[in-house]
Amino acid sequence: MAYIQGTSGEWEMVIGLEVHAQVISNAKLFSGASTTFGAAPNAQVSFVDAAFPGMLPVINETCVEQAVRTGLGLKAQINKVSVFDRKNYFYADLPAGYQISQYTQPIVGKGEILLDLADGTTRTVGITRLHLEQDAGKSLHDQSPNETYVDLNRSGVALMEIVSEPDMRSGEEAGAYLKKLRAILRYLGTCDGNMEEGSMRCDVNLSMRRKGDDTFGTRCEIKNVNSIRFVQQAIDYEAHRQVEVLESGGVIVQETRLWDTGKGITRSMRSKEDAHDYRYFPDPDLLPLVLDDAMIERVKNTLPELPDEKKARFIQDYGLKPYDASVLVAEKTSAAFFEAVAKGRDGKLAANWVTVELFGALNKLGKTIDESPLSADALGGLIDLITDETISGRIAKDVFEEMVATGKAAKDIVEEKGLKQITDTSAIEKTIDDILAANADKVAEYKGGKEKLFGFFVGQAMKATGGKANPGMVNQLLKKKLS
Repeated sequence: MAYIQGTSGEWEMVIGLEVHAQVISNAKLFSGASTTFGAAPNAQVSFVDAAFPGMLPVINETCVEQAVRTGLGLKAQINKVSVFDRKNYFYADLPAGYQISQYTQPIVGKGEILLDLADGTTRTVGITRLHLEQDAGKSLHDQSPNETYVDLNRSGVALMEIVSEPDMRSGEEAGAYLKKLRAILRYLGTCDGNMEEGSMRCDVNLSMRRKGDDTFGTRCEIKNVNSIRFVQQAIDYEAHRQVEVLESGGVIVQETRLWDTGKGITRSMRSKEDAHDYRYFPDPDLLPLVLDDAMIERVKNTLPELPDEKKARFIQDYGLKPYDASVLVAEKTSAAFFEAVAKGRDGKLAANWVTVELFGALNKLGKTIDESPLSADALGGLIDLITDETISGRIAKDVFEEMVATGKAAKDIVEEKGLKQITDTSAIEKTIDDILAANADKVAEYKGGKEKLFGFFVGQAMKATGGKANPGMVNQLLKKKLS
């Protein structure tokens, strides 16, 4: 539990998140217009999206199934009857003057997410609801010094608004929540989670209270934060801002704030609206959405193995530590890559090469696992050479670097550079004899009780053989000769 130290005691954060996740669907929620990202402004707008008079919305069945699929992935209640409402407000990029959303009767009810924290512990955060709604268009303020342009390509795109319970108590937990939610959505194939493209956006609700106090304080909402890092930074800043206000005798005003990425601060945007401000009422053009058991069961039968289940299996089947398993299952593609590498091999060794060496190399190159210069088979081939003692673990790291740089197979690099491990006992023994003879003073010191020098002798033997001597044999022979 993280607390903020103020001048008059410790304060606790109370955090709830509202995530807008764009549904993966070829068409919008109530029209047949395309949802492809990056199209020219206003190239993907139907008469329904532009709110032409007399146009009627028609529900997209795929979007409904995607919402149900997400609800099942969140272990949530699926409501067989849900209602679409009109949420009335004016923006230049909202042509109808209202947004079709769900309010009192959402399609998905209470669920939960299990967070994987950095210290290896887990924590459950409740899901309050998931409802379907249309996205608004986009106002462009940087195209002209005097005018605002409006792009309606996003108008009508299906969103799932996923609302958490106020169960999080730190920026770290909020970050873990977003990472796990994004992983679940990607595994399910219901949202691509690309925050930089706006297909997953987060609103942060945060209030502060004295340590040990169970009552909620007045919350502020930080709107439309578009990266996990910015969410954590915004929480840290806003928490300290609220503590300063409260400790100076001020009052927190319920409001909507924006995260200013340039200045690293939150700024007031508007007073926070309540539900009555939006004048919700059921949309007269849409009947209640009624789902049957057969449809829900059909969707349930297509669910993949999700991150938590995959993590548990990796721990059980491959003997991995919980942290390593969490890292590997964070992305579906990473988990699949690891399993391909580990097939028929030592799971722990495979996990180490994937999470440390490969992920480290990808990070340096700025590439994802999908863009890896090494295939799973190629990395597996390197591990095979370590396992059958063709090369040592130290030499393997040099071979790995060459593989990344050239794309060559491990066995070819080992052959070309003559890197095969020396396992000839007599050759290793001669090298050791030469080293001991050249360092008689250190041999005397070792035998006199300075046992740390053993590492020096091992190092000299490996250096003399260019790292190609079998480390196990070197250790064994040294112990025999120094005893």
